[in-house]
Amino acid sequence: MKTGYERILADEGSSFRLLYQKVKAEDFAWDYHYHPEIEIVCVYGGNGRRHVGNHLSYYQDGDLVLIGSSVPHGGFGFGAVGEHEEVVIQFMPDFLGEDFLKKPELKNIKKLFERGLQGIKFTGLTKQLIAQELRKLTEILPFQRMIHLLNILEILAKSNEYELLNKRDTRYDFGMRDQLRLRKIYQFVEENFTNEIDIQKVAELSNLTVPAFCNYFKKNLNQTFTDFVNEYRVNHACKLLHQGRTVADACFESGFNNVSYFGRVFKKLKQIQPSQFAQMK
Repeated sequence: MKTGYERILADEGSSFRLLYQKVKAEDFAWDYHYHPEIEIVCVYGGNGRRHVGNHLSYYQDGDLVLIGSSVPHGGFGFGAVGEHEEVVIQFMPDFLGEDFLKKPELKNIKKLFERGLQGIKFTGLTKQLIAQELRKLTEILPFQRMIHLLNILEILAKSNEYELLNKRDTRYDFGMRDQLRLRKIYQFVEENFTNEIDIQKVAELSNLTVPAFCNYFKKNLNQTFTDFVNEYRVNHACKLLHQGRTVADACFESGFNNVSYFGRVFKKLKQIQPSQFAQMK
């Protein structure tokens, strides 16, 4: 697993990056990162995990989110079920020049970018329309693609069908000490999730007392350490179930020691029983 800065390169002959992918959701790794580019993520159908800034929730029947410059976020495919299809657009706030947002015609889009620092989830007809328009971007040439993107941004800027995901600006503000500490925690979980994890050891690894560690983790990741470990284990169990392992095998080989508890945690995170998930193609 990794955390930290991600370098984004615009597509050749373009001022922004367009990514379309349709892959198995279990291929996604837990990847909490940030970059100066603004990002639009459109997930076509399915259920999954939405982690933007300090906001953690789960989407159903796809998702449409705009993430502001340098706002940390996780990949939307992590924690999803089955096949994951998405279009991702990444562009700098000034991707059309330094004075781009100073133009009077762009005042609505400027405000959109400002709201994006809190993360924006779009719903309703806006979500449906933009999902269709983003698909078109994959089929047209660079110049038309740029004009089309501006139209998409204007639609989003004028829409009232949205929800701010965070109460405040959540641009990346972890110091180097926090980056190193979180990296150690993630690595420890990755190497030890199949065994019982002693939170005392994790706290010592972080140079914190257990209460201080629990508060630190919840504040920075917006979930408890136990929930984080359970989620990591459940996603590993999903891989095993897709490989044909039994529910009991997936339970114990993912670090759970009780099949009933495993079933409850799995259902809470995936909205489906492990046995039902195993039958999905």
